Amino acid sequence: MAHRLKDKVALITGAGMGMGRECAVLFAEEGARVVVADIDAKVAAETVAAVEAKGGQAIAVAGDVALEPDVERMVAEGVKKFGALHILHNNAGVLWKDRDRSVLETDEKWWDRVMGINLKSVFWVTKHGIPHLKRAGGGSVILMGSVSALAGFTRAQDAYTAAKGALISLTKSLAIQFARDNIRCNVIHPGIVDTPLQAPYLTPEIRTEFERGIPLGRIARPREIANVALFLASDESSFMTGAELVVDGGFTAG
Repeated sequence: MAHRLKDKVALITGAGMGMGRECAVLFAEEGARVVVADIDAKVAAETVAAVEAKGGQAIAVAGDVALEPDVERMVAEGVKKFGALHILHNNAGVLWKDRDRSVLETDEKWWDRVMGINLKSVFWVTKHGIPHLKRAGGGSVILMGSVSALAGFTRAQDAYTAAKGALISLTKSLAIQFARDNIRCNVIHPGIVDTPLQAPYLTPEIRTEFERGIPLGRIARPREIANVALFLASDESSFMTGAELVVDGGFTAG
C-alpha cells in the first residue's frame, strides 16, 4: 500500500458506486481512512467491503446529501470514527436524461432535485466539513464539475448544466476564502465516464457517437477520474487552488 494520503481522513459523497467507489478504494490504497457517504446504505457497505479487501479502513454513512441534517450527521459520524477530517470529495451527482431536459420540458420538482443533489449538497458538505479541515490544520476540497459546464449540447440537460456551472464559481469563492487556513479547493470537469449512472443511456449507437467525438477515441474509465481526484487530495497539488481540471479525452479542445 502506498502512502500519498497517509494519516488523512477523506469524506467521499456518492461513494457507493462508479467514480465514488473507485475513489474510496484508491484513496484507501494510498493510506487514507475513508468515510463512504451514499444515499443507499447497501452499496455504501459494499464499498466499505471493497476498501477493507484491499487492507484499508472505511465507514459507511447513509443519507441524502441534499438535506442538511443528513450531511451534518454523516460528517459527525465520520469524525467520531476517525477523529479528524482532511479531504472533502464532493462526488455525489445525478444525471437524469429522461427527467432533466430543456428548460421548456423540465418539471420544477426535477429541477429542484437535481440542484439539491448536484449543487446544494456541496453547500452542506463544505458548511459542516470545512470547520473540521480547519481544526486539522488544512486540507483539500474537491468538487465534481462537468464538461457540460463548459459547452452547450443539443441534448439539453439544463438543471445539470446550471448546477455544474455554479460549482465553478463556488470553487473559486471557497479557494479564496479558505486559502489562509491552508484549505485548497479545486474542481474536476470529467467528460463522459463509463459508470452505472451513464449505463442506461449508453446504447451501442450512443457510445459510438461519443467515441467519434472524443479525440482519444474512447469513453473514460472511472479510475482515470479517481486518479485526478487523488492528485488533488494529495500534497502533490499543494500549490493548486481555485483551479479547473478538464479530464475529457480532448473533447473540449476540439
